[in-house]
Amino acid sequence: MTALPFDNSYVRLPERFYARRAPTPVAAPRLIRLNRALAETLGLDPDWLSGPEGVAALAGNGVPEGADPIAAAYAGHQFGNFVPQLGDGRAILLGEVVDRLGQRRDIQLKGSGPTPFSRRGDGRAALGPVLREYVVSEAMVALGIPTTRALAAVATGEAVVRETLLPGAVLTRVAASHIRVGTFQFFAARGDVEGVRALADHVVARHYPDAAQAANPYQALLEAVIARQAELVARWLLVGFVHGVMNTDNMSVAGETIDYGPCAFLDAYDPRTVYSSIDRNGRYAYGEQPRIALWNLTRLAETLLPLLADDETASVAEAEAALAGYAARFEAAYHGGLSRKLGLDESHEGDSALAGDLLKRMAENQADFTLTFRNLCAAAERPEADAAVRDLFVDPTAFDGWAVRWRERLALEVRDPAATAAAMRAVNPAFIPRNHRIEAMIEAAVERSDFAPFEALLSVLSRPYADQPDNAPYAEAPAGGGVGYRTFCGT
Repeated sequence: MTALPFDNSYVRLPERFYARRAPTPVAAPRLIRLNRALAETLGLDPDWLSGPEGVAALAGNGVPEGADPIAAAYAGHQFGNFVPQLGDGRAILLGEVVDRLGQRRDIQLKGSGPTPFSRRGDGRAALGPVLREYVVSEAMVALGIPTTRALAAVATGEAVVRETLLPGAVLTRVAASHIRVGTFQFFAARGDVEGVRALADHVVARHYPDAAQAANPYQALLEAVIARQAELVARWLLVGFVHGVMNTDNMSVAGETIDYGPCAFLDAYDPRTVYSSIDRNGRYAYGEQPRIALWNLTRLAETLLPLLADDETASVAEAEAALAGYAARFEAAYHGGLSRKLGLDESHEGDSALAGDLLKRMAENQADFTLTFRNLCAAAERPEADAAVRDLFVDPTAFDGWAVRWRERLALEVRDPAATAAAMRAVNPAFIPRNHRIEAMIEAAVERSDFAPFEALLSVLSRPYADQPDNAPYAEAPAGGGVGYRTFCGT
């Protein structure tokens, strides 16, 4: 087996799309973890990757044969403010492989040293953010949410300077691609229409081949990206995920969750929840994510205007028509998902209002998001199990009033209660990456070089929908409902 069978397409685009740059070697690379199952799916040899040559490649100490390392150029709106040049400041794309399913995948080193886009940064990553992204991205896979993935984490044997000295690490990230809304903005901001066209053609060929057959391939591309993003954000909300920094340079046009910086999961439900320490105005709060996704997609549409039609008026009309489809896509995915979480298999008038009323009562009573829906699974089968749900509400009677209407609605279902409960357990996770568990895992690794909590958390989160009695403490909410918890971008 070839260790890394590269087949690189992005480097065949014009050289203004990227800067060639090899990773910067590190002092003493040591493999923390290799995702052997993912390696095998990619058609890679996990034994080679975990050996000396493989670890050197994963750390950036050696460029494997066939790699063509680059740092990609992109721009972006950061908290609404446009920055015309960002780019990969601490990540280097080694190349692409075609996996066993015939899907093209990027292999990127994150924390691999400075690039021309580093903007005075050191290009390195600290151990904590690397472990956070490894755990959360792999948890998202198990939850069934499109995402970039973690192939490996490697300790560098070097310290990085942040507020304090921290151990350094490199994450090997796998993605359908690393092309972002901000990549299109990079060329549009320079009036480089041919750059936008070349990028759009590449994205169509790589991610949306059906669009090439449409009467207007570029409008079909825009519509396809809009559809994927609408469904992706709906899936985030359904598991309580808060991305934390939905800048346009953090939105993948492939429809995957990307860039796990100040991300977190809801504990007590509140749509205004903000975890990111730098989001002082709540732009990227949990409940704002659908609106921000549309805002970002509008920025993408603006970059494609020169390609959509021959005159500006017609181009704007094409873009507006595509963007008008976002709301229906999102609402169908979100409300359909909420109905499934409540055990509703058929569609009835008032289902969305029933779900919305529950969420309102949860917010008013500081009920834990994940535990409420998981405990409803048993309550759907046995009314005596209501106690476990009631106990999550500051005022338990707030649940009682809603539960009467819920059971009246469940009575209209054809399925028996046991089948309903089983279906609910398949969409309501028992285990999510609880923020306090993530922090404890990072502290153990950073402060004591203890990776046992990291491994244990990965194991539990690999089966989020399964009852795991031996791991019940991992399902528990933190004291105080997690109020006041803050995350940091990790750069």
